[in-house]
Amino acid sequence: MTTFVLVPGAWHGAWVFEPLARQLRAHGHHAHPLTLTGVGDRRHLLTATVNLDTHIADLVNLLTDHQITDAVLVGHSYGGMVVTGAADRVPERVAGLVYVDAVVPEDGDSCWSLVTDRERAWYLGGVGETGYTSAPLPFFDPRATPHPLASLMQSVRLEGGLDRYRTRDYVYATGWEGRSPFTPLYERLAADPGWRTHALAGGHNLMRDAPEELLKVLLASARGD
Repeated sequence: MTTFVLVPGAWHGAWVFEPLARQLRAHGHHAHPLTLTGVGDRRHLLTATVNLDTHIADLVNLLTDHQITDAVLVGHSYGGMVVTGAADRVPERVAGLVYVDAVVPEDGDSCWSLVTDRERAWYLGGVGETGYTSAPLPFFDPRATPHPLASLMQSVRLEGGLDRYRTRDYVYATGWEGRSPFTPLYERLAADPGWRTHALAGGHNLMRDAPEELLKVLLASARGD
């Protein structure tokens, strides 16, 4: 039995992972979809001070409070920043990492630095009246909420490498309209024997577009295949 913690991307809450979490539980695993501070049903906590460190603390606190020591951390899109930072803080609690069409930062990287100009325009195009939020795009699920802009801009600070963890999986979505911002990363990791890479037919939101295939990847990660 493995404990999965599932971290959504920007603008999204735990609801995006809940159907997948139910399937993981049906296979005998624990699954915790996480809503980050200031987003989703925690949007009432959004202030100018919410940043990447806040979100890393959200995940670290969950692992610590639940006394989890065998976690597979699953990060979608921006969530790759969060799972990387949290794993670095408490590596003894993490068994594996799964990046779902996500950024994979190194020390000093930010989400802003790792995406293309198209994604940066998305971040800034909807800055709200407060000046510290990024608005969800019009085609997002209506449950999406403004996201703290500082979390997309802040650089992550890491002390160790990802080779500390038993398994590392990268799941790449092939169905982007136009070139995916994650193509160079996927191609680099596919050539790295320390990673297992998977290309799934679907758009960026693979939890919605390819749920059964993504479930198979997560179950294999739990087995250490």
